[in-house]
Parts: sequence; structure tokens; C-alpha cells
Amino acid sequence: MIRRQRLAAGVCALLAALTAGLAFPSTAVADETQQAAPKVELVLDVSGSMRARDIDGDSRMAAAKQAFNEVLDATPKEVQLGIRTLGANYRGNDRKAGCKDTEQLYPVGPLNRTEAKTAVATLAPTGWTPIGPALLKAADDLNGGDGTRRIVLISDGEDTCQPLDPCEVAREIAAKGIGLTIDTLGLVPDAKTRDQLSCIADATGGTYTDVRHKEELSDRVGQLVDRAADPVVTPVATEGAAECTKAPSLKSGLYTDREEFGRQRWYKVDVKPGQELRASVSVADDRAVNPDYGVLLRAVTMHGREIVRGEAAGNGRTDVISTGLRYPKPGSDDDTATAETVCLQVTNSFSAAAGVKTTPGLPLELTVDVVDGPSKASDVASFGLGRGWWLLGALILSGFLAGLVWGWLSRWRVAVWRTN
Repeated sequence: MIRRQRLAAGVCALLAALTAGLAFPSTAVADETQQAAPKVELVLDVSGSMRARDIDGDSRMAAAKQAFNEVLDATPKEVQLGIRTLGANYRGNDRKAGCKDTEQLYPVGPLNRTEAKTAVATLAPTGWTPIGPALLKAADDLNGGDGTRRIVLISDGEDTCQPLDPCEVAREIAAKGIGLTIDTLGLVPDAKTRDQLSCIADATGGTYTDVRHKEELSDRVGQLVDRAADPVVTPVATEGAAECTKAPSLKSGLYTDREEFGRQRWYKVDVKPGQELRASVSVADDRAVNPDYGVLLRAVTMHGREIVRGEAAGNGRTDVISTGLRYPKPGSDDDTATAETVCLQVTNSFSAAAGVKTTPGLPLELTVDVVDGPSKASDVASFGLGRGWWLLGALILSGFLAGLVWGWLSRWRVAVWRTN
């Protein structure tokens, strides 16, 4: 009896497996293209103020060293990591010399944990706080390659090398379109330090974190290093034009650009008959702006006729504003039909607050996707199921066969029971 029950269960399981195979076709083999190794550089403030003993009863320098040792132990093997210091060597009072005091303590590359820890152990709080110069050098350290690039800056005070404003330095780095993100951590920060480090992070799409305990520092630095290993799509730097005829031609992808306050940028995309253009744009206010602003994205023909538009407005509650549009181009029976050039116009109505620099322009991120257009009406008229009808039919047939087999097995079991 048990053997017969197992047989019935096995037949049903087989039918269920066949049904599942019809319902969920095997997926394609994953793309095994190897991405470039992610790069991270830890930039540590080693200025004299790091001697202060206000982090869990220990000095800020000791807390930073402990965090670095823990992070080095946990760094993913695929991450290429480097360490740069600022204010670690010059002990004098010459401001010009102090503002050049930044060096690469450990080069960006495959990590040798023992060597990196030994280098960190030699650090002692010394000099000035040249954050701007250190960021410029760190960007050069990470230059080259297509992988994720991230700077993690740890500091306990403001930059002491004005007028080279580190916030402006961060904006210049972002304007290069090299896809480099700067995350900042403030050790027991005051209001001015917090504002400066937040501005640096915002300029490149990074994050800012207040740190007052050792465990917080270790956890946060570790999270940022791990984040670099996550697969991401790196935007391609492009430069829009002042008019459509001179605009760059874009294909499907993610692009980054800079747009001046209250100005417009033009881009071109080719759309073939039967395809659909999907585009979206995000503009970030990486500095103080006046409230009430907006962004407009238009799809226009080469002759200036508007096809479709998307627009959005903001009032200062968010630092990014986005909008998008879709344009399906009707199919054609003419095999020789050529692609249509569609002009994308991006316009913003931001205005800078008093005393705020307007250069470089605001960071802009544009997503372009050209896909096959919607199915014909004959394909989707059947209760909205479209080409899914074959799947529904396969499920019905499988269910019917399973029911017949189960009914036959049940009758057979009853007949055998009556006989016995």
C-alpha cells in the first residue's frame, strides 16, 4: 500500500515538475564578463587635533588605527585598497609647506594586510589639515580603469588650507565625470566641520556620517569599503550641446553631465520604427539654491516639433529632482525605413543662493533606453494576456492530465482495497 502511495506521489511530482518547466523556462546563462576591480582609498587626517582623547576615553588617532586594522582584516579580496594621509609629516608653522603635507601611505592595489597594518601603526598626529590637496591627490591615485572608485575621508576638523575650498575641489572632481564617489566621516565634529564634510560628500553623491565611538567608526568604514565591491553601472561622461544639431548621439546607457543654472542641454538618440525610447533625467543641487525650482525633459524632432515631455518641480525639500518620458515609434512595413533622430532637451530652473558659485554646473544624470516597442493590438487583445495564452493553455492541459492520472490511481487504490 505504501509503495502504491509513493508511486502516485511520484507521478504527481513529475507532472508538477513538467508544469513548472513550462511555466518558468530556464534562464539564460549569466553574463560572465569580468568587471574591473573596484578601487578604494582611505584618506586619514593625521593633524595635531587627532591627539584629542574624546572617543571612548582614547585618542581620535587610536580609534582611527583600530578601525583601519579591523577594516583591513575584512576587506573583500576583489577590492584594491590604498591609504593616503594628510598632515602626517610636517611639524612646522609654515602654512605653505603644511598645505603640501599629503602622501600615499599604501598604494592602491591588491591588499597585503601585514604591510598595510605596519604602515598605519607608524602614524602619529602631527601637522595641518590640507583636505583639498589630499582629495586632488587621491583622485589621481584612483585614476584609470572602469571599476567603482571611492574615497573615504576621515577627519576631525576643517580644512586649514583656504582659499582652496575642499567643497569646490569635490565639485571639480565630480565635474570630470570619472564616476568617483567621496564619502566623509567626521570624528566628534563641530558645526563647521560637519557642514564642510557634508558638502564634500554631497558634491559627488557620497554620504556623510558623524562618528563619536570606536565601534561606529569601524562599522561605517567597513560598510563603505564593502559597498565598493557591489556591482554598479558607472555613468559615461558626456557633454550636451546648446542646440540639437550639435548634440552628441547617445545609445542606450547611463550618462553624466553638468548643466549651468537656468540653462539647457541637448542630446540626440536614434529610434527605429517599432522601437520605444525611454529617457529619464535627474538634476542634483549640490550647493545652496533658492527654493522653488524645476526640471524639464522634452523629446523633439529635428524640425523642432515637440513629441512628448516630462517635467517635475521642487521646493527645497530634496536635493535631487527627476523626471522622464516614453516615446513609442510606430512600426513600418517598409524594410528600408530609416531611424528617426530624436532630440532630448534638458532644462532646469535652479538659481543659486546669494554668494554661491555657479560653476561648475549642476550634476546631471541621464538614462537612455531604446527597446522594442509594445506588441501589436492583436497580440494583447485576449484579456490582456498577450502571448501568455500559450502558457495558460499549457497549464490547463497539465492540470487536466494530472487530474486524470490522480483519479485513475484513486479508483485503482479503492478497487484493490475492496478486493483485499
